[in-house]
Amino acid sequence: MKNIPSIQQSPAQPQKLAALRQAHQDWNNTPDVLTRLTRRLSTTLSLEQQLAILAEELVAIVPFTALNYRHRIGKQDFVYATGMGGPHRCEYRLSLEGVNYGTLALQRRQRFSEQELEGVEMILSAAICPIRNACQYVAIEQASLTDSLTGIPNKRALDDALQRSSVLSERHGEPYSLVLCDLDHFKTVNDTHGHVVGDHLLQLAAAEIEKSIRTSDTVYRFGGEEFAILLPHTSEQDARDVAERVREAIAAIRVDGGEKELKVTTSCGVATFLPKESSQAWLARADEALYRAKHQGRNCTRVFATIS
Repeated sequence: MKNIPSIQQSPAQPQKLAALRQAHQDWNNTPDVLTRLTRRLSTTLSLEQQLAILAEELVAIVPFTALNYRHRIGKQDFVYATGMGGPHRCEYRLSLEGVNYGTLALQRRQRFSEQELEGVEMILSAAICPIRNACQYVAIEQASLTDSLTGIPNKRALDDALQRSSVLSERHGEPYSLVLCDLDHFKTVNDTHGHVVGDHLLQLAAAEIEKSIRTSDTVYRFGGEEFAILLPHTSEQDARDVAERVREAIAAIRVDGGEKELKVTTSCGVATFLPKESSQAWLARADEALYRAKHQGRNCTRVFATIS
């Protein structure tokens, strides 16, 4: 093992500290647009906030009437837009070290001059590193909210979504419904055919559920073989119809199991959000409905009925 040299401690030199203090003050108060831009962008990892800062600094140098940014991060499209468009447009593909970090476009009524385009490029070259960091942060956040096997949101994402939906339902008086689906006798599938086949079946089930719901609905992997479907603007009866459609779609899945085809069914529980209840109480009611479906024959849907 190498010996680590000891660090000689000595009092800091006052003139160096003074120079550092002055440099920090100059950095904070500089009128230089690039320094100010990078300083402001470094204060946040929110991609939306960074784009708002970029638009504010950019329009002061090169006037425009609309800024649009689009990027595919993971399985989601991130879109940021501000202002009204115009017939003249310049567009930039933001990339760093060969990796794409979105497309940014500016629009206005007058044509952009060569000098203005050069100015935009200089500003974007100063902004690309913070934008890259913000994109990577979004990707990390997404990964923490995504089930690695099926690629759909996980239970943590469901908990966040239920809280938001509870607030929205209360605020706007719109019905929000929740469906819990549990694959029947799934342990037998794993024990008989192995976890590789079981995992494949879970992936197929997630895909079939996504095909059976609207784009405004969201499916989550709630547990091992349990899925949750959040249905905004959906009444109790409509939610039951969705659950039945999902149940039929899963029952139609066929997997080669060797000597015979492997198939699976699912039980579903439905609950519609009640005013003043917590998201956990809402979830518990859906789980109670699922429990009844499991204990009343499986491969069926039960609703936690509410009194209107």
